[in-house]
Amino acid sequence: MRYRHIFFDLDHTLWDADANSVEALRELYQKYALHEMGLVSLDRFIEKYDEINKKFWADYSKGKISKQSLRYKRFLLVLQHFGIKNYDLSYSLSEDYVEIAPHKSIVQPFTHEILNYLGTRYSLHIITNGFEDAQYSKLKASKIESHFKQVITPEQAGHKKPSPLIFEYALKQVKAMASDCIMIGDDLEVDILGARAAGIDQVYYNLKGKQHAETVNYEIKSLNELMEIL
Repeated sequence: MRYRHIFFDLDHTLWDADANSVEALRELYQKYALHEMGLVSLDRFIEKYDEINKKFWADYSKGKISKQSLRYKRFLLVLQHFGIKNYDLSYSLSEDYVEIAPHKSIVQPFTHEILNYLGTRYSLHIITNGFEDAQYSKLKASKIESHFKQVITPEQAGHKKPSPLIFEYALKQVKAMASDCIMIGDDLEVDILGARAAGIDQVYYNLKGKQHAETVNYEIKSLNELMEIL
């Protein structure tokens, strides 16, 4: 085997962030009776949250906004989009969301199977940009925490993907050279190009078949394809 260590991204790669978010948002929509405040469509609420949340995470990854801004402003902007100016409500939604969502357990197809398969051959680790407390909750809720020896977060490393520095920190933590490792993730810029800049081979989990012009070591649309690569 060429590699000894495999680094996985967590959100969207293993833990199905979209599906789990939908479940959490549905609970909040019902709990706070948002339909009575003029937000008549659950689907529109979820769609607008997803749009704003993605922008906030992109800015957070680039160091443009803080953890606090990401956590609290996204719901404020969602409510304002629907003409609801209620700071107390947006704060309550933010607090409840970060409590509820990480305890959801939906994973991507073949997650359990591929982790069982790879775990007998390699040392498995996580490199995530997610908040440390939430990531451990996600791993526990989805019953995959036992597969991973190291969980690398920005709080530990002092850097976020795609900075090569978080990958270099991870290499030191697992006591390995870049050539011993491979990174698997769904975000081309954050996971794949970040790993490439650190000299680590990559598997781009391109679930939706997005077009791109980057050179990557491997590209898959389903996690079970990893059995053909590793």
